[in-house]
Amino acid sequence: MQHANALNRLNRLPIARFHKLTLLAVAFAYFFEFADINSFATTSPKLIKLWGVTVNQVAYVTSLSFVGMFLGSIVASTIADRWGRKRALLLTTVWFGFFSFAAVFSWDIVSLGAFRVLTSAGLSAMTVVAVIYVNELYPAASRGKYQAYAIVIGICGTPVTNLIASAVVGINDWTWRLVYLWGALGVLLVLFTRQLKESPRWYESRGEHDKADAVLREIEAQVAAEKGPLPEPAPPVQEAPAGKAPLRMLLQKKYLFPTLLLTVVWVTQTIGFFGYSTWAPTLLAKEGFSVERSVFYVALTTVGAPLGSYLAALVTDRFERKWCLVAFGVVIAVCGLFYGLTFDPILIVVFGFLVNLFERGYTALGYAYSPELFDTRGRSLGTGVSYGLGRLSNAAGPLIVAALYNGSGYQSVFFFIAGTWTVGAVVLAIFGPRTRQAALKPATAPKAAEV
Repeated sequence: MQHANALNRLNRLPIARFHKLTLLAVAFAYFFEFADINSFATTSPKLIKLWGVTVNQVAYVTSLSFVGMFLGSIVASTIADRWGRKRALLLTTVWFGFFSFAAVFSWDIVSLGAFRVLTSAGLSAMTVVAVIYVNELYPAASRGKYQAYAIVIGICGTPVTNLIASAVVGINDWTWRLVYLWGALGVLLVLFTRQLKESPRWYESRGEHDKADAVLREIEAQVAAEKGPLPEPAPPVQEAPAGKAPLRMLLQKKYLFPTLLLTVVWVTQTIGFFGYSTWAPTLLAKEGFSVERSVFYVALTTVGAPLGSYLAALVTDRFERKWCLVAFGVVIAVCGLFYGLTFDPILIVVFGFLVNLFERGYTALGYAYSPELFDTRGRSLGTGVSYGLGRLSNAAGPLIVAALYNGSGYQSVFFFIAGTWTVGAVVLAIFGPRTRQAALKPATAPKAAEV
């Protein structure tokens, strides 16, 4: 077997049951990632009253969680390249589920903080692996849409968790622990083990063309049995095995620019989104709303999240992703600013709903856009490092938010958040490469873009 031709063989497949089962598994992992990622935000108002936790302590736990996310992203790129996309997806999901379960038994803010750091490492690692996995298994012409569809399902974990939290957190002094028990259910992804296939493109990048061909034949047989005879794929591009991707590889020109660009994208997205979602319940409670009411208002706003991912699915493969990201970023900045300028409950819910809608659309678009800026060799490392640096940046974000709130008041926080979204949109508009046309071209020559 000289060349498995994985990219072109996958690109010519019609969407079939294989793709839908893969989508369901990835969406399941996303569901509990999104369910777990805001667990501390929804329980911290209760802990302020129960354990006497301060706003600064909330900031420190949140900041350290993003250090965990950075480490998780870097480790994810390593294990995804070494052990494969499928095994990395299962391992990272089991990791965050286990430590979310451990958080149920926290006895003070230090122990809870430690468990949250370890949980966050798994959450971020799983996201990086899932983004790469979808990118490598779905046809280029529709991978953006199915990346968004996975998030449409997965993002439901956020409003479901917030509604659960609003119902159980205030019952008595221990029921806040149920929020972390709920997040731990992500470990059930292991039930999908037999349905998931390893990425043939990962095998191919290692020079293991026989293994890549064997997986491709299984997939093609399933799809052909359901959809009928398959068209012939475009001829392969002859490439040497990629080998190990060392960190210094990102200093090469072809990898450095997209890594820097995506770092800016994920830094502004992380600070902008988590500055909003992590702090909204706590700041509303500090401004005089009851804990139950503040959590309930935020839960209502997150109903917009699945709709935003669905909106992204409608536009991601029809329009240039770069410009979709720019437009969504500007809308988020405007709506987020209006959210911070009002204390009217109806307007809080309306503008919060719009922030969640467009932010989750932005995230879905970003998940599709990011891996397309790299070839197979650099995809895992480049995606992991840029995403991880974005998460690491928010180690400072909560401290900035706490300082702004304590020094200048509630509304200054939202001027800061709106500014970060604006910076991201401007940088993308000026420097972001277009990927849609490159993704639709078959890889038939060595100079063709491989996405």
